[in-house]
Amino acid sequence: MNGYDLVAKCLKAEGTDWIACFPDNPLIEASARIGIRPIVFRQERGAINAADGYSRQLAGKKIGVFVSQSGPGVENSFGGIAQAWGEAVPLLFLPGGSGVGRYDIQPNFSAVKNYEHVSKLAISIDQPNRTTREMRRAFHTLKQGRPGPVVVELHGDVLAREITEGVDEYRVPKSMPTRPNLSDVKDAVRLLVEARNPVLWIGQGVLYANACEQLMDFVDLAQIPVITTMQGKSAFPDDHALALGSANRTAPKTVFEWLGSTDLVFAVGSALTRTGFGLEIPAGKRIVQSTNNALDINKDYSVELGLVGDARLTLDCLIEEFRAQVGDNGRPHNEALAKSIRDSKQSWINDWTPKLNSSETPINPYRVINAINNVIDHENSVVTHDAGNPRDQIMPFYRASKPYGYIGWGKTTHLGYGLPLAIGAKLAAPEKFCMNFMGDLAFGHTGTEIETAVRADAPITSVIVNNGTMGGYDKKLKVAMAKYGVGNQSGEYAAMSKALGATGIVVTRPEEIEPALKSAQTENKEGRTTVIEIITRQDTDFSQYPAFLRPAA
Repeated sequence: MNGYDLVAKCLKAEGTDWIACFPDNPLIEASARIGIRPIVFRQERGAINAADGYSRQLAGKKIGVFVSQSGPGVENSFGGIAQAWGEAVPLLFLPGGSGVGRYDIQPNFSAVKNYEHVSKLAISIDQPNRTTREMRRAFHTLKQGRPGPVVVELHGDVLAREITEGVDEYRVPKSMPTRPNLSDVKDAVRLLVEARNPVLWIGQGVLYANACEQLMDFVDLAQIPVITTMQGKSAFPDDHALALGSANRTAPKTVFEWLGSTDLVFAVGSALTRTGFGLEIPAGKRIVQSTNNALDINKDYSVELGLVGDARLTLDCLIEEFRAQVGDNGRPHNEALAKSIRDSKQSWINDWTPKLNSSETPINPYRVINAINNVIDHENSVVTHDAGNPRDQIMPFYRASKPYGYIGWGKTTHLGYGLPLAIGAKLAAPEKFCMNFMGDLAFGHTGTEIETAVRADAPITSVIVNNGTMGGYDKKLKVAMAKYGVGNQSGEYAAMSKALGATGIVVTRPEEIEPALKSAQTENKEGRTTVIEIITRQDTDFSQYPAFLRPAA
């Protein structure tokens, strides 16, 4: 047995049943020998994004693993790992190393030195008898606190050696969730009870803690309306009477209204990171923040009270304390609040009905989103978006009704991310209909991964809204667009997908959208990856109501 064999055995002990890889590393062969399936992607970033989607769909209960070659493989992987760092996704990156005799000599690329700023831990196996120890450190780090990627560099001149003695038995490390200080919990509930118009701000920490049931219990007990973040979307059902909706920089009108008028924002499972792709909490709001990472508190906002702990354990404590302060049955059902939310949502939908039901051609992208909502089985689907206009268009309107039924992302916005993300989700949940909603420019980045989905027997559906241009750049680059058409592109993406082995469907009229989506679900059930290319117009109107976030005159 050599070091690569031992690394593979550690992966097997952790329940790893497949690894994403590109293109070569001795660990690929070592993994295959013990029954871990390697899947080669068309590029490093696609492989990383798929491992990322796998980890998200399973909420870190199993960890996505990516294996690359040394040198250019390590260099080309940086964007994907940086995305996982920004999005707080647990995944394990196992790059080849230049060798302990050469890694520190220019221009050899050191994974440890270069990835330490975008990972929770970046280490190198530099002695054969440390293999088990370093893998244990890696998985222990992956399972604690704020999620994020971990890098373990595999030097060939170390891992290729025979291992005969001095190797520890690999013991699977456990997650060690903590609960917040109970005195702080008591103070937090008091602030919540005293607040005139509080809102809950729910992040993806609730999903990773598998705390959606606890969240539902707490909301029903406290009768407080809920905003989910872009990454927290699906942690609370969008069709609940107290759901205000999900927010990136676009959101239902209800989110803007309540965020503008609230006197207390109570965040659970959220880092409260300021981002150009999210809503700012208006100045003057009192903030209580629950997170599993103490460094998140007071990072971007002045927080009145911080609760450090796992979201599930925190919600358990909040439920117990709320009952102690208010009564075992909590607050009575607040029909007036529910009606106010319902009326606001209806007003918002009325604003958007002309676009959602548009019969124009080229097709309005909002008509596509409305058709998706009408056709797919929300209870048994996983939907994600891509960067740019597709994210801003679908986020407010798609109804996520079940935990882990939507993968929201966008603190960093790599185009093409949604397609391999859907592949990873499909590998994690093969029984689900997994779909990504993307633009034509995004397809240009990762579209060849359609062939990977076909080859890997991971049948997904990609909906491409093809408007032939970079959305909104006719306003940002007026001269360059008018004079040189700098942001325009062309292509037949359904035809390209057919050439890659998938089913390709072209939609040019609104009445064709729903039949195409139904056909795609059938194709996926029968094992065929499907691409629906929809010829659309550019629409840069977004669900934004910033006036509600401004202080009253």
